[in-house]
Amino acid sequence: MSVSNSGREGRGRGGADLFDHAREQFLAGEQPLAARLRPRTLDEFVGQEHILAPGRLLRRAIQADQISSLIFYGPPGTGKTTMASVIANTTRSHFVVLNAVLSGVQDVRAVSEAANERLGQHGQRTILFVDEVHRWNKAQQDALLPWVENGTVIMIGATTENPYFTVNRALVSRSRIFQLKPLTEADLRQVAARALADRERGFGELHVKLAEDALSHLVSVANGDARAMLNALELAVGTTTPGPDGTVYIDMSVAEESIQRRAVLYDKEGDCHFDTISAFIKSLRGSDPDAAVYWLAKMVYAGEDPRFLFRRMLIFCGEDIGLADPQALVVTESAAAAFDRVGMPEGRYHLAMAALYLATAPKSNSVFAFFDALAAVEKEQEGEVPSHLRDASRDKEGFGHGAGYLYPHAYRDHWVAQQYLPDSLQGKVFYQPGAMGYERSVALDVQRRREAQLAAAVDPDVAGAPPEILTFSPQERSFERWLTRTISAAGDALAVAREAVFEGTAWPRHAVILDLRADTGLLTWEALRRVPEGGVWALATNPTTAAALTEQAVQCPDLRRPQVVTGAVRDLRRLLQAAGAGEVRFDGVVGRNALLNEEDRPAALLEVAGVLARGGVLSLAEAVPRHSQRPSRLVDLAGFDGALRERLLEAEETIYHDALDAMVNWDERDLVRWAQAVGLERCTVTLRQQALQQTVTQRLLDRWFGSGSERARPSYAQRLAQRLSPDEVEKVRHFYTGALLGRTVPWQSTVAQFQAYAST
Repeated sequence: MSVSNSGREGRGRGGADLFDHAREQFLAGEQPLAARLRPRTLDEFVGQEHILAPGRLLRRAIQADQISSLIFYGPPGTGKTTMASVIANTTRSHFVVLNAVLSGVQDVRAVSEAANERLGQHGQRTILFVDEVHRWNKAQQDALLPWVENGTVIMIGATTENPYFTVNRALVSRSRIFQLKPLTEADLRQVAARALADRERGFGELHVKLAEDALSHLVSVANGDARAMLNALELAVGTTTPGPDGTVYIDMSVAEESIQRRAVLYDKEGDCHFDTISAFIKSLRGSDPDAAVYWLAKMVYAGEDPRFLFRRMLIFCGEDIGLADPQALVVTESAAAAFDRVGMPEGRYHLAMAALYLATAPKSNSVFAFFDALAAVEKEQEGEVPSHLRDASRDKEGFGHGAGYLYPHAYRDHWVAQQYLPDSLQGKVFYQPGAMGYERSVALDVQRRREAQLAAAVDPDVAGAPPEILTFSPQERSFERWLTRTISAAGDALAVAREAVFEGTAWPRHAVILDLRADTGLLTWEALRRVPEGGVWALATNPTTAAALTEQAVQCPDLRRPQVVTGAVRDLRRLLQAAGAGEVRFDGVVGRNALLNEEDRPAALLEVAGVLARGGVLSLAEAVPRHSQRPSRLVDLAGFDGALRERLLEAEETIYHDALDAMVNWDERDLVRWAQAVGLERCTVTLRQQALQQTVTQRLLDRWFGSGSERARPSYAQRLAQRLSPDEVEKVRHFYTGALLGRTVPWQSTVAQFQAYAST
């Protein structure tokens, strides 16, 4: 067990300490390059942008020192232990390290009891980092569980195995799980550059020159593993004699000697084993021979047992090819037998031959009929064997068993219609012939015989009375839900708008989302549900709505709470900068009527484009006032004078086509054009019509026909007055009042469902 500097107790410079200090200095100098270069801060960390980029939950938690129990899961060399080291260097908590291979239950108990004492006496939390946590057995994990449950210990586990299979379910349920990915080539190049430049921990003092092709080889063969690349680089530098000028030159030949074989992540008992064989089988099922031989080659390269591969392919013959090509089983079994006789490496021909045959064979899963029948046996009431099918050798005379059986070979085509299923299962279909290969040729015969079989089973002259058929009424659950539903029509429309905004976005759980007009919280709370390991920012249009949103957010845990800023979309970047989020780039920006009150919509879209991450998506539901409901269409104007009716309709249309009115002087085509102008790509827009039931009240009519003096925008009547006389406007008001007052009418509106992407 080792303790970080955040947990060391002060000691005098006694003799033991001098020896300890000397040992630490010696070990620090003898550490491998990968250990010496381990990042100490978040800014030094390379890669894993999906969980550590500005705005992500994990980064915020580390910076705020509000770590909860975590599990880092990923392949070797991706930074799991390094992440724990960064946390150790930033936390004010006591930090303890255990290695699951070397520690036992007693170590867990000792750490937990010390943590409990430390919390009680000093109020200091304890963070326990468990490396290779998947190697702990159930007893060790159970020993830690109570202390994690009551908050005495915060556990951080690192594992290369899927924690859902290898870690106690109770521990998993109390931890946030972050999956780390292999580093990209760009990440590895950055790590190599740092190793060559660092004078204290790297090779900055040695004047190392690394050829470009040598670097490319190291990066490529390391296959996303920073430790493997650094180990190879260290070996290359350590085994190369400096030139006359003192320069250590690493060329391609040295690089190839340092790391010759690509590191393939594969564990015969772990995730990679199961994931890769799954990809192989799914490629066979999908009839993709290229993918099938790729995954096969990866497993063979990694040393997978060929007999295991043949066993899975034999299973595949029955599960996914079946009777579509009965020869598939013959070919695969022959290839397996040939492999046993030939062995490796020539036996790879037979592996590849079987895989390619299966990938290109017609597919059918009709053999699953057996499992449907098995489920029927398990669930259905046991059906008696029909009397004419029973064994007649013992009790034919007494019980009449076997009487009435029709011997198929005595009939034409060696077949005759008669009942074979129990009475309770008549008409039940288990086997559905496929439409490929061999099965295609037998499907018609099976269907015809099935129909004749059913007819024979229900014919009283052949099989007796038909089985009893009970009446059945399904539960009307949707009707029952409707009876208890209390959501208004307006609420339904908002729910539809919310679903439309998030439709097709598929953001990962660690995404960072911005709600452009969060006054109601409609999209904010949905975003929060969708990105539990990410982050949500909300732009409120005024202090009142911002305060209401903040008040609602109090119920959220600190790290999950949406960050609220106040202002207009046109000032977005300035507002985020002032809130300390200038570096945050959003994977998604959502909004409902976010641009409705923006006079300069292109400028607003430019602000949005400036905060989107590469490939980020903008998804908006924008009402298009130009297409909204015309009041004249709610009434029957047949009683109006023809000339007045025409002028009324013309006057009304001018309201919605006023080039100087920023509210209505645009439509969905402008939205696409503006987005493309600011660099957004793949712009799509879909118009959706919706109708809300609107009751026409006197207050609504007063708004339509009022003076508009207290409103920034002219009223409906003032607009009409530009084409109609005062008497005509009054006539229209009187007519609308008589026809609409107190009525509930369908108020039509048009919503533009808009999506666009930032360039990648």
